[in-house]
Amino acid sequence: QVQLVESGGGLVQPGGSLRLSCAASGNIVKINVMGWHRQAPGKQRELVAFIASGGITNYVDSVKGRFTISRDNAKNTVYLQMNSLKPEDTAVYYCNADITNWSGRRANDYWGQGTQVTVSS
Repeated sequence: QVQLVESGGGLVQPGGSLRLSCAASGNIVKINVMGWHRQAPGKQRELVAFIASGGITNYVDSVKGRFTISRDNAKNTVYLQMNSLKPEDTAVYYCNADITNWSGRRANDYWGQGTQVTVSS
């Protein structure tokens, strides 16, 4: 069993910054990819950014230059540094992981519980 626990959401003014964290624990041999998705009210969930085990990253166009994803492999933790936040960044942010467990099974359907980010003056 794998658990993903997120933290760091909150209320921030436009132009402000927040840092999200997501720690994975449990039956883990290797974390292949970790990513952040978000879902705003009335909208579909979208991929915001991901980082592979080798450090390759990718971002949705709307956050490029403002958000930075990073990971600490020793802690099985991924971070999302969000700068220059805009009201349109308001959403529930979910951590997602692609993990290989001790049985050799690889799956990408591990999700955190979500953390609310609200950007408003």
